[in-house]
Amino acid sequence: MADRTEVVLDQAQVKKAVQALQAFLKNKSTSDFSLLDDTQTISLLFTLWKIPKQAQTIRIPLPHGQRSDTDEICLFTRDEPNMTSEQTQRFYKKLLEERGVKNVSEIIPYKVLRTEYKPYEAKRRLLGNFDMFFSDDRIRRLLPSHLGKHFYERKKEPLCVNLQSKHLARDIQRTIQGTTLKVTNKGCCCMARVGHSGMTAAEVTENIEAAVRTVMAKIRMKGSVMKLIHIKSQTSVALPIYTSDLSHLSVDKKANTQAQAPKKEGATAKKPAKKKQTKDKKQVDAAAEGKAEKGQKKKVQEEEEEEIPQLVPIETPSKKRKVEKPLKKKQLKKAPRPAAAKKGAKAQSKLTQKADSKVKRKAPKVK
Repeated sequence: MADRTEVVLDQAQVKKAVQALQAFLKNKSTSDFSLLDDTQTISLLFTLWKIPKQAQTIRIPLPHGQRSDTDEICLFTRDEPNMTSEQTQRFYKKLLEERGVKNVSEIIPYKVLRTEYKPYEAKRRLLGNFDMFFSDDRIRRLLPSHLGKHFYERKKEPLCVNLQSKHLARDIQRTIQGTTLKVTNKGCCCMARVGHSGMTAAEVTENIEAAVRTVMAKIRMKGSVMKLIHIKSQTSVALPIYTSDLSHLSVDKKANTQAQAPKKEGATAKKPAKKKQTKDKKQVDAAAEGKAEKGQKKKVQEEEEEEIPQLVPIETPSKKRKVEKPLKKKQLKKAPRPAAAKKGAKAQSKLTQKADSKVKRKAPKVK
């Protein structure tokens, strides 16, 4: 990219850091008596000035391979039309033999991956049986949902290969002996494997130089990119091999000021134009106000000249007002009883009369 500062490594300093790291790993291996897994990976830790806007995967070819010939490699292929899974396996084995590829130990079609390696235990077994995985670039988007997160946590996700390429053997060999750098847009640090403790210091330093060159050439960022570069293993402290200069910060500031200067000039050029517009508006408003005042004065003068005659009221002989007599209070009439109440009262009166007559009849006669 344009306007990018170059990263120049001090070869002697890098070699000293590699030798110190290898000495530390040897002392640790002898103290722990680790006989099985004696070699440890050596990685580069890149620290960027800014967090990238887009995620990116950079393939780095290395001059000295970091994998042995005994590593087990698995290849995931697509399902060929009008063929069973066994026929597709035979087809791709024959294709690899014709192209001169001898490193692939097993071929698994996509249909077999979906059916036989669906359980969790089968996926874990597949992950432990192989050291590296390749996939046909035509099915790369279908694999993550079937493989699971463990492949990506252990950094054993399959690497894409174009099986239709004419230089298939060279491409596979480069990817096996090379490495990859994953630049994420979630942080400013990324790591790439460049060697192991069984390699010599000269081989590791050459791999480091090649990796830094390819990363600086392929990374999608402008301006000054690299802030720090460290070398470390899985269990060691990070040793610095490159620290960037702060001189580029002043250059960036100058570039920003130069970019902002024309903007300010354009803004200053716009201001006088705005002032002129405001002046013109003020003049127009003042002229309109003067006309309005003149018109109002003319109207007042015309009103003063035309005097309206005042109307005089005519006096009439006063008459005595009649004193109003107070109104007599109307007597309040009693409200009539309802018909139901009258009937009830009549019925009660009749009952009382009958009772009295009965009492009179039963009374004994006095002789």
